[in-house]
Amino acid sequence: MLIRAIVGLVITVVLLAFAAKRGWFLYSLARSGQPAVGRTNDAPKRIEAEATEVFGQKKLLKWTIPGIAHVFAFWGFLILGITVITAFGELVIEHWHVPIIGTWQVVRFMEDLFAILVVVGIVMFAIIRLANNPAKKGRESRFFGSHTKGAWLVLAMIFLVVFTLLMYRGAKVNTIIDTIYENDMVGAFASSWFGSALAPLGLETNLWVETVFIWAHVTVILAFLLIVLHSKHLHIFTSPINVYTSRRPNALGPLLPMYYKGEPINFEDPPEDARFGKGHIDDFTWKNYLDFMACTECGRCQSQCPAWNTGKPLSPKLLILDLRDNMFAAAPYLMAASGTDTPQGELDEKALESATEKAQLAVTRPFIGSREGTELAEDDGYTFDGHRAMGTELPVIANDVLWSCTMCGACVNQCPVDIEHVDHIADMRRNQVMVASDFPSELNGLFKNIETKGNPWGQNAADRNAWMTEVDFEVEVFGMNGEETIPSDVDYLFWVGCAGAFEDRAKKTTKAVAELLNIAGVRFMVLGDGETCTGDPARRAGNEFLFQMQAMQNVEMLNGIKATKIVVTCPHCLNTLKREYPQNGGNYEVVHHTQLLNDLVNAGRLTPVQSVDAQGAGPEITYHDPCYLGRHNDIYVPPRDLITDTGATLTEMPRHGDKSFCCGAGGARMWMEEKIGTQVNKNRADEAIATGASKVAVACPFCSVMLNDAVTARQQEGTALGVEVVDIATLLLESAKR
Repeated sequence: MLIRAIVGLVITVVLLAFAAKRGWFLYSLARSGQPAVGRTNDAPKRIEAEATEVFGQKKLLKWTIPGIAHVFAFWGFLILGITVITAFGELVIEHWHVPIIGTWQVVRFMEDLFAILVVVGIVMFAIIRLANNPAKKGRESRFFGSHTKGAWLVLAMIFLVVFTLLMYRGAKVNTIIDTIYENDMVGAFASSWFGSALAPLGLETNLWVETVFIWAHVTVILAFLLIVLHSKHLHIFTSPINVYTSRRPNALGPLLPMYYKGEPINFEDPPEDARFGKGHIDDFTWKNYLDFMACTECGRCQSQCPAWNTGKPLSPKLLILDLRDNMFAAAPYLMAASGTDTPQGELDEKALESATEKAQLAVTRPFIGSREGTELAEDDGYTFDGHRAMGTELPVIANDVLWSCTMCGACVNQCPVDIEHVDHIADMRRNQVMVASDFPSELNGLFKNIETKGNPWGQNAADRNAWMTEVDFEVEVFGMNGEETIPSDVDYLFWVGCAGAFEDRAKKTTKAVAELLNIAGVRFMVLGDGETCTGDPARRAGNEFLFQMQAMQNVEMLNGIKATKIVVTCPHCLNTLKREYPQNGGNYEVVHHTQLLNDLVNAGRLTPVQSVDAQGAGPEITYHDPCYLGRHNDIYVPPRDLITDTGATLTEMPRHGDKSFCCGAGGARMWMEEKIGTQVNKNRADEAIATGASKVAVACPFCSVMLNDAVTARQQEGTALGVEVVDIATLLLESAKR
């Protein structure tokens, strides 16, 4: 027993010392980030997130098979934590067990049950990785670009944890026979199986098997700990913290304002030393660093990304890995500059100079720039598009990576550990626009049009009223009768939006919504030429200054006229007015037109007449979920209800709901040329056409433009004949007037 204790303690102390050193380094590195605001407030919601996402594995279970495998592994190690504590105790005290519950039969049973389930999970993971082998599937594999060799090592280590546990417990079953501890292992069925196999070896041999394998078990656990702390499996420790400190309720919808010393930057008088966006790794916050450390490299984000799926260099996963690698490479500088590498937390000039030398390449390397004409980097035996080109003078993030993003939010929605990819991209775009002045040339026109004309298309404000001449009823325009505030009997301010006023296809939706509201007896007003762009395209393109100008102007106007209830046809306007303007003091009840129209139908104020074809069924329609209506604002049901109310047969595309594929227009991509890979809108249109539906229903003017263009292109190629892209409002109007 003495030998067992001495050897066990030496192993434990040595390996724990290495683990503690690494743990302190990681903690110091995370603390070196810039301050992050509002990451610990509203504790009840954060505790709920821990319960559902961490312990309940909610987001992991969105993918059933991998989710179940992870549940087995996660809960297995929680339950086996009891056996780990017991093993360390038994190194020094023979037959030691966790007080009270340590010898309960049900506990022993659960320990062995989850030991077996962990092995089942390992087998499932192995099959998943073999089926999605990036060496064979290339970019189609969600593990493309991940550290696959490390993943196999970890699976092997998990197996060894369970194997050494069952071996030492199996031998223990034999060594406690005919002793006062004989009942300690009752219920441990798997350990008993191993004990039966070891029994013929005799008592003395089983005593040595128990000793050797308890040493092996402790060694494997501590070695596994070291591997975890030095690999992507660090997420075992960082993910729960990342989930707790993530944006609540989620990181979709509004972008975060830009902060300086814990307060939003005042763009009318910004501080001289304020940081505009993220232009270097030391611009990122401690929460951003935690994001990088929490990435599991599972590739769920990558598998859903419209840019990656159409041959663009942007992979949300590889973006995070690039940032993570640069963070670790620059770690000596980051910690010395912030003072987190010393117990006093003070800046040491000599330490900073030394650290800068150690991290010279990572510190001085270009952060964002062009990688054109460079050779591909390699990892795990295969290549990927210039990512993680460490040891070179290439930029950390390529321009084409940064500007390929449509900000659809699929990555954030799918990430099981709540990484905030869209926020990182938005902040880097902000720096490129506001500091480096390095951005796609097409955006110059967008910015100029919004600033000078109040809309992205550069149309005259007077033309905002043109659609009103095309309806056969009077549309009330605010101020025409001298109103200074919206009358109390006006139900809604109808925010037409730039697309709804100027783009011909979107104008059809505007007129349809106005007519439906008129039929339903809803009194509404429009602002006419008093309306201007919300600033959404500018903000997504990184021009935060221009967005703030638009936001402050609109909030001042809306507050001045006492607007409270607003209906919109554009999900981007919905998101901005409802979710982002509160950052500027504008708080309004904003609804999408599909929500309001659905309420009116349910209240009997609109009566659609169900249409049928010759076979007695309604026309077949497929519905495209707009990203900013669905994922960003969780509105999925009202549009579908309206489609079925018209008597149509709704046929879903394979990618729908929160897994809907983007149309390609978000993130200001509508105003940028798509030069790399295939076109996102054509990819989505092909999926819609493949359903066999005669109509593709949309609920967003951007989606309408993109899918109309794609369907028209396919029709010119001789396919998709008879397919029509229509807004849900026009479908409902046709049915209601029939």
